[in-house]
Amino acid sequence: MQISPRCALAIGGVLVGCCSGGVFLELLVKLDPGIGNLVTAAQFAFIALEGLIFTSRLGQAQRNISLRDYALLVAMFFLTSVCNNYVFEFKVSMTLHMIIRGGSLISNMCLGTIILKKRYRLRQYISVVMISVGIFICTYFSSRDLPGHSIGQSGATDADVWRWLVGVTLLVLALFVSSYMGITQELLYRRHGKCAREALYYTHLLPLPAFLLMHDNIRTHWRLACEGETYTLPLLGVAVPLILLYLLGNVLTQHLCISSVYALTTECSSLTVTLIITLRKFISLVFSIVYFRNPFTIYHWLGSVMVFVGTLMFADVPRLPGSRRAEPLKRD
Repeated sequence: MQISPRCALAIGGVLVGCCSGGVFLELLVKLDPGIGNLVTAAQFAFIALEGLIFTSRLGQAQRNISLRDYALLVAMFFLTSVCNNYVFEFKVSMTLHMIIRGGSLISNMCLGTIILKKRYRLRQYISVVMISVGIFICTYFSSRDLPGHSIGQSGATDADVWRWLVGVTLLVLALFVSSYMGITQELLYRRHGKCAREALYYTHLLPLPAFLLMHDNIRTHWRLACEGETYTLPLLGVAVPLILLYLLGNVLTQHLCISSVYALTTECSSLTVTLIITLRKFISLVFSIVYFRNPFTIYHWLGSVMVFVGTLMFADVPRLPGSRRAEPLKRD
């Protein structure tokens, strides 16, 4: 399979940016589980600022898609981004977070069948069943590893269990909204042509006022970050709050990640995109387990393998796609 230099750069950007962004996010959540809204706001503000300068050229560039057409896309992107980063407040572990988000093919198939009237092969239905069972196994055994509590034991509290279930429900909701957002984006691109950089800019710029609704939460966690543990920068000798350093690292790597994913979709076949994103998720999961010593039993491994193998089966990756004329496939 011939890979162009631009495709190779995009693949490298996805692997480096997305994996590093996940590491910084986990470092942040370890120090402050409720920092999700601050992280999301910082990511949106940075990408919007970069887009204002380089994509919009300070408002001089002409739009390909109207703001009205962007409205629904922006609302869904904002909702999924906030949910995905806020669920850590509900004691959802990073490993379970990765595994559930890895099940995007389930929601893609459901919505693709209902909305786009797509038909799938038997192999793909089997793969989605594997993914569903794998996620169920991981979710069930993660529920037994809640910090300080175990479902069904005398020390368990219903409040903690229900709080965790709310977090899992938010993740699943974000999964389906993200899939519908992918369909909306696909329909927009059919009408207006691919304009990935423009879409990246406006989906981060337009939701910024909505963060005013969360200003109390964001301000609280900004204050906690500034008052927390500090790190003295080498050579400069300046003490900087450790959380702010992690936040900066997350924002920069997230920008590299999402920009590379957008570039990957225009440079590589959809099956290659699926393979790279699945590989990235698996690397992040293994690193999270090994480096952060997150609880991970044999049942978690079984569920994870089912999710990732099911994803590769769905994409028919074992055939190693060699052309860009492959059947389009939605991605997470």
